[in-house]
Amino acid sequence: MDFGLVLQTDPPAAQVISLMKRAERNGFTHGWTFDSAVLWQEPFVIYSQILAHTDRLIVGPMVTNPGTRTWEVTASTFATLNDMYGNRTVCGIGRGDSAMRVAGRTPNTLARISESMKVIRSLASGGEADLGGTTIRFPWIKPDAQLPVWMAAYGPKALKMAGEEADGFILQLADPYLTETMVKAVRDAAAAAGRDPSSVTICVAAPAYLTQDDSPASLAHAREQCRWFGGMVGNHVADLVAKYGEHSDLVPEALTEYIKAREGYDYSHHGRADNPDTAFVPDEIVDRFCVIGTPRQHIAKLEELKRLGVDQFALYAMHDAREDVIDGYGTTVIPALS
Repeated sequence: MDFGLVLQTDPPAAQVISLMKRAERNGFTHGWTFDSAVLWQEPFVIYSQILAHTDRLIVGPMVTNPGTRTWEVTASTFATLNDMYGNRTVCGIGRGDSAMRVAGRTPNTLARISESMKVIRSLASGGEADLGGTTIRFPWIKPDAQLPVWMAAYGPKALKMAGEEADGFILQLADPYLTETMVKAVRDAAAAAGRDPSSVTICVAAPAYLTQDDSPASLAHAREQCRWFGGMVGNHVADLVAKYGEHSDLVPEALTEYIKAREGYDYSHHGRADNPDTAFVPDEIVDRFCVIGTPRQHIAKLEELKRLGVDQFALYAMHDAREDVIDGYGTTVIPALS
């Protein structure tokens, strides 16, 4: 199992770079950041510095979207980084929940994501792409250029598309039951499309918080530091409920039940431990969606996810113990799973 670190690009950027360097020293293979231009600093500028100050770390957004940047610019940005640092980027892409809504726009459709993935991957890998009647190719790109595109998904249509078209699937929760269900949907779709299901990389992303013991006080603090994640996932679940209904065979009730008490969401607190809009998230959901507890408990849960076909666990470190979780994973968890 590979391991990734996910951060927001809060200033100062030097701190983001320092934490990514720390992650590489501890055995992490991937460095991810959010991509929401209004809420945080521009990630691609920071990626260049992360790549310059690390040797092997692969970087990318979790996730970008096809609405806030033109596709040829996105492809050129990735291709330029790869040209400079040797194919060390990955394009995570999705609907653009925070990036689009904060700017007063509607998240992207699946059709738009599909079209953009083809264009971005082709251009950044040295191929041609049709931009609405004009065919282009980057004249400066090297023959060995390549860019994997991983798609974030929850709903049935998105899961199907990820299996049919994406190089990787990003699932932003660490619940084993839902992971098993969604990984199966992606792999079944890949097989039906004539692809090798194992060729789709499976990445589970969720907050991880290490505790010294499993006392009620330690676990309670860990839950409060990670409760924001249930609110973030709840935004996507609310969209699924609006589309498919509260009780639908297409969306597991294990995913929809907890958002009944959801009243609203302020994106200025998005992805932060002090988010006041996540009080509706029960402890059970925090425990299911996140990875909290002692190193032994982390290892046990991640071993279960690995058995379900997860290739990478990308841990969100938006809490008060970022250095501790990076070092703790490097000392105990990564050696046990790698």
